[in-house]
Amino acid sequence: MSSASKRPAPRRGWIYTADLGSGHGTEPGKVRPVLVLQTDLLNASHPSTVVLPLTTNVRPELVRLRVHFKTGEAGLSADSDVLIDQVRSIDNRRLRRALGAAPPRRLAEVERAFALLIDLSGA
Repeated sequence: MSSASKRPAPRRGWIYTADLGSGHGTEPGKVRPVLVLQTDLLNASHPSTVVLPLTTNVRPELVRLRVHFKTGEAGLSADSDVLIDQVRSIDNRRLRRALGAAPPRRLAEVERAFALLIDLSGA
């Protein structure tokens, strides 16, 4: 059995550490937490996952582009912001370790901010 087949499928609303490689320009890189945004209908069998990276460079003034998580939420070791405008799809082999599930209230904030970013009506 390969190591990829032993790795559990990512779960929507969970935060994992992931190796995002080297970033370019404003892209976040390196190993950092990411929030899985993709539906679990795909997560069980799809080889890549749509995620939102997190940063410890907290910027409260960027309220429309970030959602704040406090230390301890979802297993995070520091206050962090979800980078709503940095959505990306990564190969599941980039996912390293599950940290924990986002609290429902925080996940709802992420969903609202992401809907606003991509201009979904009713957001």
